[in-house]
Amino acid sequence: MHHHGYLWLGDKARFDTESIRRPAPGVEPAPTSPPEVVERYRQAVGEFPVSEVPPIESAFWLLKPSRLIRGTWEEPKEAAQWLSRQLTEYAPRFSSEYDQDRSRLELHVTSATERLTWGGDVTLGFYLGQAQFLSLSVVTCSPNRAAPELACPAR
Repeated sequence: MHHHGYLWLGDKARFDTESIRRPAPGVEPAPTSPPEVVERYRQAVGEFPVSEVPPIESAFWLLKPSRLIRGTWEEPKEAAQWLSRQLTEYAPRFSSEYDQDRSRLELHVTSATERLTWGGDVTLGFYLGQAQFLSLSVVTCSPNRAAPELACPAR
């Protein structure tokens, strides 16, 4: 078992576009489907596999290109340390003073270490100024507890 780290910083409106955040269903919409359903399907087919926007489910990061991986660690503690460094770097930009609180950030890291130890995934999200959103994820690989059928994108 190992862990991959992912970081995305971008426009909150883009993050809110659900069709690019989940893989396409295995079945195309019927020809009689409403146009918005067909368009969501097209976006999911075309954009999800290559988009850097975080997926709806943490495990779906494993369906994305390996170039999006920001780090790989064998030990949960090492992965949590990466998460801690990212939180330290971005915390001054968090929109909420509550989210900036150092003790709260330390709790995130402690919780992440525990979750990664038993094979869980960790995803955190924070609003930044000017409608920006930061997503941080550490995803367990080989196998992923939530989606063991997904192959690891890199080793």
